[in-house]
Amino acid sequence: MTLRLWPRSLIGQLVFAVAAMLFIAQAVNFAMLARGQRQQILAHGGGMAVARIIDAVERDRRGVAEADDSDRNRRERVQRLVISNEPTRPPPQAEAAPALAAYVAGLLDEADVRAERVDAWALPPRPHAQRTGFSSRTVVVSAKVGDRYYAVRSRIPTDGKRLQGFLLWQTLSLYLLLLVPILFIAWRAAAPLRDLTRAARGNPALRDTTPLVEAGPSDVRDLISAFNAYRARIAAMLADKDRMLGAVGHDLRTPLASLRVRVEQVEDARLRDKMIASIEEMTAMLADILALARAGSGTEAREAVGLDVLAGDVAADYREQGKDVSLAAVAAVTVQARPMLLRRALRNLIDNAVAYGLRARLSVTVADGEARLIVSDDGPGLAETQIEALMEPFARGEESRNRATGGAGLGLAIAREIAESEGGRLTLANRAGGGLDAVIALPVPE
Repeated sequence: MTLRLWPRSLIGQLVFAVAAMLFIAQAVNFAMLARGQRQQILAHGGGMAVARIIDAVERDRRGVAEADDSDRNRRERVQRLVISNEPTRPPPQAEAAPALAAYVAGLLDEADVRAERVDAWALPPRPHAQRTGFSSRTVVVSAKVGDRYYAVRSRIPTDGKRLQGFLLWQTLSLYLLLLVPILFIAWRAAAPLRDLTRAARGNPALRDTTPLVEAGPSDVRDLISAFNAYRARIAAMLADKDRMLGAVGHDLRTPLASLRVRVEQVEDARLRDKMIASIEEMTAMLADILALARAGSGTEAREAVGLDVLAGDVAADYREQGKDVSLAAVAAVTVQARPMLLRRALRNLIDNAVAYGLRARLSVTVADGEARLIVSDDGPGLAETQIEALMEPFARGEESRNRATGGAGLGLAIAREIAESEGGRLTLANRAGGGLDAVIALPVPE
């Protein structure tokens, strides 16, 4: 399982990008300030130590004699300077400070004082210094110039927590000042987009042409306005199609009925039966074509439909006709659908199962938030290429157009259109033990 760091939503991406950039900027800022603070600390403590060492070296070079030993010792204690021919020993509990030693060596070299060796140690901070509000540490710097050792004490500030606290509050302030407006702007743009997405996913055949409210930034409002106009054009086209199909159905049914009346007057019984069969085939094909064209656009209202009850009623109807249709495992589940259309889709699947798979078994299952209405047969199954082709209108497994062997090839197409108009889907799948499963999957209301 891979960890997804980049958010998928617009708000998440904006917040993540701004937060990441602010973090990187503050990290760079902290690194630069920390380096500057270190340089300032070294300059504060090391500069004083270098000045005293240079002063002591110059006095030694000039041979300046002190008034007496007591006066010299007093001034050395005041200046915290020790000059000795012996190497300077590190104070107890002191820590080596190589950065300070390197800084002092560089300053001495710039002052043309050749030091053979420079050492530095830092003593632990004094407890009472923290109570005064300013923390500092005593450092000892030792430099060997010629054959003499010059050791001097100095102080360096150690109040690095103030910098961290300042950067922490600065970062929090920046996050509040930037992320809150960005969150508001992103939410203002994303809320209308979510409504637009839900509307775009809807089935245009449902004729829900209620315009979306134009809200959000100007770009989003323009997009919603264009979508409303586009959906209105689709609704107008579908309405024109329905009117045309109604006219075609009416105009064709009337002459077909008149033709059948005339055909029944034919004296040759064999010829009359063939002509009547052809007229009935044309009438049934016309009904199928109109049903496919109008799938999902009827006026029937959605209601709560128990799939277990629906499957039981349909199976009972087929058994009364002497057809091998039985019930298998049936789960009690209710969906929101149009019962007449759903019943028609189920009948189409059962007719195919009985015609091509010897018998039909109905079952209802629930999984992953979906209710599955399954029609299983015991036929030879289908190749994958056949499964894709048979979902299209006028496609048949048996190539003839004789309705006695399968009809016009619109049953699966109608069932698919009905399933999709109800927010679900139709799938065909071969079973491992043989046979075919036709599954209508519908969403289960929360």
